[in-house]
Amino acid sequence: MRQTLRDLFLFFGRDLRIASTYRGPFILEAIEALFAAAMFYYVARFVDSPGLREALPHGNTYFAYSLVGFLFFDYLNAALDTFERSLQEARDAGTLEPLLVTQVSLPVVLTGSALYPFVATTLRIAVYVAWGALLFGFPLRSANWLSVAVVLMATLLAFSGLGIFSASYLLLFKRGNPAKWFVVGVSSIVGGMLFPVSILPPWLQFVARLNPVTYALDAMRAALLDGAGLFAIAKPLVVLLFFAAILLPGSAATFAWALRRTKMTGTLTHS
Repeated sequence: MRQTLRDLFLFFGRDLRIASTYRGPFILEAIEALFAAAMFYYVARFVDSPGLREALPHGNTYFAYSLVGFLFFDYLNAALDTFERSLQEARDAGTLEPLLVTQVSLPVVLTGSALYPFVATTLRIAVYVAWGALLFGFPLRSANWLSVAVVLMATLLAFSGLGIFSASYLLLFKRGNPAKWFVVGVSSIVGGMLFPVSILPPWLQFVARLNPVTYALDAMRAALLDGAGLFAIAKPLVVLLFFAAILLPGSAATFAWALRRTKMTGTLTHS
């Protein structure tokens, strides 16, 4: 266990040192977060109404509802891109093969590669929320932070399986997985990003119930905007953990198979 934590710390330290050499993007992302929060605030002022507020699941403003949806898609994009991008960068730098033949286990390699990007995404989302709370009245007083933390962990576990599948595709076919854009597109419609799933036709509501994004957003909005405790969000949490229990082992097995195949064919480091 101690060796695993040390390996994960080394992965995180490596990525942090690389990121620290490019300080400009941190400042630009903070400014971008301000503009994005402002955009959602003024769009919400345009479309918000008492009737719309009553239709929202937690009775909050449309600004709060839509900002949480927008930020959560940052996690979906991070999950889909992180493993694939890390793999591509290691291959381009010539470090992929040495890394994968070390004594570090495959789960530790995958987790370590995702650790810094997910921490960076969490910090970026915190900046968005901070701008929203400081300047545009985003409600934080009622948030249940324990529930928020648990939902984030369950969400990352559920979403990470999708990213590992995408990295497996890159190993096999040497190009990005086009299916991930389909997942993002479908989730933006049936995931409840900018409008409640309840307004969709019944068949799209059925699709939404098959999508982990729907449950992640429901749980996060309840915890962050409504102060819901763990018991109140038990159902979406259980569903997220169910998705994680299916997707993580399946994606890890697929990645291991793709890795063995590329080693056999001698195409591991080929672009």
